[in-house]
Amino acid sequence: MNDAKPGYLIFDIETIPDGQLLSETKYPEQHLSPHAAVLKAQDEARASSSSGSDFLPLTYQLPVAVCILKVSADFRLQKLASLDAPHYRTQEMVEAFWKGVHHYKARLVSFNGRTFDIPVLELAAFRFGLSIPWHFYGEENGKSNKDRGPRNRYSELHIDLFEFFSNYNAYRLAGGLNLLSKLIGIPGKFEMSGSNVYSMILAGSYAAVNEYCSFDVLDTYFVFLRSRVLIGEITSSQENQLRLEAQRWLQDESIKQPHLSRYLAHWVEPSDQ
Repeated sequence: MNDAKPGYLIFDIETIPDGQLLSETKYPEQHLSPHAAVLKAQDEARASSSSGSDFLPLTYQLPVAVCILKVSADFRLQKLASLDAPHYRTQEMVEAFWKGVHHYKARLVSFNGRTFDIPVLELAAFRFGLSIPWHFYGEENGKSNKDRGPRNRYSELHIDLFEFFSNYNAYRLAGGLNLLSKLIGIPGKFEMSGSNVYSMILAGSYAAVNEYCSFDVLDTYFVFLRSRVLIGEITSSQENQLRLEAQRWLQDESIKQPHLSRYLAHWVEPSDQ
């Protein structure tokens, strides 16, 4: 394993609706159970959505998976982790995320992280009383700098690939991460989607949800590599080499994390594209 300080932290989260919060704030007079409140809110969301989506606003979401991929400054894989495994407790995951981001001071990489993941994690920090001033104001020689914080919309400390490819929402990036992954021969979605998360958590399948989250993190990594080719930061041949090294890394890591073998089973060699 590469033990150098990571240059990038690639991350993703999975969430479920907070039924208790929904019951208390949307339906206070109806005295609904948390699950009944979720079902009612989802029905209302579907009815008002042009696409039939039942996804609820991020203000009602609770993290049930937070996965991090440490990547070296030269784009090599270092460590893949699901925070607070095997317990997957929301508060502990959130605390570990913010602690790790502050400790490593690496650049964040996400897909739609500015619009969803980070706001959810900020609200969770608010809920649990965490102090993260460096996220809002940055740090320079131990002092805050309000223009340098990762939260700054155009800060280079957070590379949001959704914003990168859509030119800050100049056009609708239909297909999202799954489409970009399939374009370059990376697995993308192959077992489940985000719409399955709530039902799986109800069934107690926390580990499976975290495995799914880790697959999204890996897809984000490979899309990130191709984006660096696009801007000329690395060459296509360098990307191919990094992909081959990553494949070997995942094969070795699958001994400790067996679910990674399922990801590799959907792998497409660069030469096969």
